[in-house]
Amino acid sequence: MTGKLTHIDTTGAANMVDVGGKDDTVREASAEGYVRMLPATFDLIRTGNAKKGDVLGAARIAGIMAAKKAHELIPLCHPLLLTKVTVEIEPVGTLPGYRVEATVKLTGKTGVEMEALTAVSVACLTIYDMAKAVDRGMTIEAVSVTEKHGGARGDYGRGDAGSASPRRGRSCSGTLRH
Repeated sequence: MTGKLTHIDTTGAANMVDVGGKDDTVREASAEGYVRMLPATFDLIRTGNAKKGDVLGAARIAGIMAAKKAHELIPLCHPLLLTKVTVEIEPVGTLPGYRVEATVKLTGKTGVEMEALTAVSVACLTIYDMAKAVDRGMTIEAVSVTEKHGGARGDYGRGDAGSASPRRGRSCSGTLRH
């Protein structure tokens, strides 16, 4: 990996990057994360019998809302006019648990990786919150950016050169990768 940290000035102080001179381009990023739980908790959520209601529906909405508020949570993030946010949650019986994927899109001057990561994180936290009464041992795991498209640095996919993790999951377009 080469380059420098963009949010640190020459004195080492944190600063917000000036994106004013950049061109507007279409930018898209996807992130994923997992919530691992007991088999009984997995079944309770899957069958829709959780005491607090529709766990996955609430988590999906929470993730979308969180993407829109990332700049309020992360100090040096720019407020962005997002054009699309999707949060998909799928059961993974072999965990047992759920895989959460968020995809965020805009036409603008800066990327949306932080918004995708925030959406996944808050959706996973919502699943935990709504099911913690029956399973306090749940874990949230492997939250990471899986892909990003657009911007000056070009496209990124987990498994590309310079990445520490193998590429897996779904692409931003929703097609399964092998």
